[in-house]
Amino acid sequence: MIIGGLQKNSLIDYPAKISSVIFLSGCNFDCPYCHNPDLAGGNPRVRLSQDYIYDFLEERKGFLDGVVISGGEPTLCEDLFSLCDKIKQIGYSVKLDTNGSRPGVVQKLIDESLIDYVAMDIKTDPFNYSPLIQKGCIPEDILSSILIIMKSTIAYEFRTTCLKPFVDEKVIERIARLIKGSRLYILQQFHNTGVLHPEFFQGKDYSFNDEELLYFRSIAEPWVEKCIVR
Repeated sequence: MIIGGLQKNSLIDYPAKISSVIFLSGCNFDCPYCHNPDLAGGNPRVRLSQDYIYDFLEERKGFLDGVVISGGEPTLCEDLFSLCDKIKQIGYSVKLDTNGSRPGVVQKLIDESLIDYVAMDIKTDPFNYSPLIQKGCIPEDILSSILIIMKSTIAYEFRTTCLKPFVDEKVIERIARLIKGSRLYILQQFHNTGVLHPEFFQGKDYSFNDEELLYFRSIAEPWVEKCIVR
């Protein structure tokens, strides 16, 4: 397990909790708009030991409420289960950020009560992941993760970063239908800074304006309990 970063305090990454965010290195997707390029590529600028993380969390007991495990893609890490277990033993609730590509891992984490909240990114229509996100991506894995999360009893959210050509009104409706009845769907604004593949965006504007995002929200709202733009 390569721990490529630690955000010591966050008020926004874990709803209603003061949290720390642990960033695990490595990802199986190649999203050109990824804002953690060093982590996605498996070459983080810093490497932190597990002991450092555990000591930090022990020291912050009473101030922090939860821990977010992000990436990269955390479910690729073989030590993820022991990491979650140790964090829970220290006394924190755990939130997982995932791309949903490994439904078996998500299911096991839920079954073993190792996570309390899961946030899954839905990049586009699952049947368009290949080749837009990753060649050979299996859409059924994304669909399985959605179903596993929605059937669970833990808190969750789904998120889509809105940019062209990954998202349009038809894609938003398709995703909203797939997650029909879900508790929270978040539409995220794309920011073209520090991305994994800046060459993808050279000379082109792939972003949507605020009015367009609000229109996307109006498309999604009838299908989910709550849809927000941020």
